[in-house]
Amino acid sequence: MRIVLRSFALLLLLVPASTPSRAADRLAALDEQQLLQLEQRAEQASPRDQCFLYTELVAAMTDLAGQQLRDGDPGRATATLKKVAEYTQRIQTSLTRDAKRLKNAEKVMHDTTYRLSQYLHSASYEDRPTLQATLKQLNQVQSQILTQVFSH
Repeated sequence: MRIVLRSFALLLLLVPASTPSRAADRLAALDEQQLLQLEQRAEQASPRDQCFLYTELVAAMTDLAGQQLRDGDPGRATATLKKVAEYTQRIQTSLTRDAKRLKNAEKVMHDTTYRLSQYLHSASYEDRPTLQATLKQLNQVQSQILTQVFSH
């Protein structure tokens, strides 16, 4: 498990964060097992590290939801977006602690909200309310993270 997580961390360092499409491809390639490992890592992390790890998980799950929408599976995408909302709540909870890597978390959240807004533009009318609600929640959390970045 540590080898997979270290490989994932190395991959994060090697992929330029300024290219959302490359980041989306990177995270969309995660399989369900890797997502579960990332979730376990976030849950077991120290309180200071949870904000960043949950942000990474939200980014991966958002990309998964986008892939599910592109594949014509809106039911699974909706279920995935509900998990995104749950992880977003955990980010908000972890922000009350003295979180580390807030600047990195804000950048990941910025890229994630950008990608989700792109999914929203190409989504069907029926899928838009869920996407809009998730985007609103992610934007709110991004603002909170940004506030924390500038308050430190």
